[in-house]
Amino acid sequence: MAKKKKHRSNREWLDRHINDSFVKKARKEGFRARSAFKLEEIDRKDRLVRAGMNIIDLGAAPGGWCQYVSRRLSGNGHLVAVDLLAMADVPGTEFIQGDFTAPEIQQQISSIIDGGKFDLVLSDMAPNLTGIPVADQARSIGLAEAVLYWCQTNMAKDGSLLIKVFQGSGFDELRSEMRKSFRSIATRKPDASRASSSELYLLAKGFSATTQ
Repeated sequence: MAKKKKHRSNREWLDRHINDSFVKKARKEGFRARSAFKLEEIDRKDRLVRAGMNIIDLGAAPGGWCQYVSRRLSGNGHLVAVDLLAMADVPGTEFIQGDFTAPEIQQQISSIIDGGKFDLVLSDMAPNLTGIPVADQARSIGLAEAVLYWCQTNMAKDGSLLIKVFQGSGFDELRSEMRKSFRSIATRKPDASRASSSELYLLAKGFSATTQ
């Protein structure tokens, strides 16, 4: 019975995915993933991506966000992408496969921008889910905290961070921790985020490691 239910659930998800308007739009516009439209909506509202920026996309595969950012930069700026998974080349993007918290990966990241800092840090990362809500939420928050910690030494003054999180335990604490390093924190739920998903994006602007 459980197996039949799982198969039915998989079919229902596949049907929703195939008929999803953002999936169809992504195919039409040449994006690898519907998630590109999440970033597009936030960027239109908050004007995150600008020519000349150093930008990093953490958890970049399959590359939808990189495609969007690369098109916006048009060769004027640096775009670095990092993921544990392999990713097909995106024009205008330097891709590094590995764990962004590993010292050797951080060295590669730094070398691409000649030891500089990032004006915009993007993170659409999510942990591999176990199906245990409490454990999955804790791992999600832990991942977000790792990104925030990484920003302390790798983000330019007045830089911005856009990071995916999930509502639940630890969310308020994470937002409070972000307030210590950024001038403003806003919550975004783009239309391309499925209504059934608890995902949100926290947008932090005005980075200063000394802000209290």
